[in-house]
Amino acid sequence: MESLAFIQWCLDHLNYWTVTLLMALESSFIPFPSEIVVAPAAYNAAAGELNIFLVIVFATVGACLGALVNYYLSLWIGRPLIYKFADSRLGHMLLLSGEKIERAEEFFRKHGIVSTLIGRLIPVVRQLISIPAGLARMKLSVFLLYTAIGAGIWNAVLAGLGYYFYRILPKDQLMDTVNRYSHEIGYGFLGIGILIVAYFVWQGLRHKKKDTALEEDRA
Repeated sequence: MESLAFIQWCLDHLNYWTVTLLMALESSFIPFPSEIVVAPAAYNAAAGELNIFLVIVFATVGACLGALVNYYLSLWIGRPLIYKFADSRLGHMLLLSGEKIERAEEFFRKHGIVSTLIGRLIPVVRQLISIPAGLARMKLSVFLLYTAIGAGIWNAVLAGLGYYFYRILPKDQLMDTVNRYSHEIGYGFLGIGILIVAYFVWQGLRHKKKDTALEEDRA
């Protein structure tokens, strides 16, 4: 209960440091949507209380810090303990489950390392995509780069929504509207991500076919 009270206090006192902290918590094992942090902070920026660009920067830094927690925990303790924790009482309290972890792993296997970028843009997968990256021992520099790009894009979208709605909505209507649009945008990103992955797969098969043809010609 104290942790919930602390999170609520941070939400009621949004600044660059509380945005960073909340986004770090959101990207680790503490389940709450990034929409409730970035959009209101951007709304405050439109009111002149914060800088919209710094909101995006600090939110992205926080997301990377939280993602690193999941990455290193997965790297150090391994798959069996991750699944055991996810299916424990505490894991369920944190809205985790073995099924969710398995879904994130399947997404990672299907889309490769680029899933770290795409996964940051997709509801449900967003908070968990760092776990299979750690389990797969993905190169840290690549992991951080893709995480920062994906989180930065998503935070920019949420910030844009919060900043725009300042002009047309009272603050008590902000979250319902942002949640509706953010889910639609998230699934749109999923479609784009699938197309990007398909393109890379096609390019890989194309180059492989060319290499095979050259080897046959040499023979």
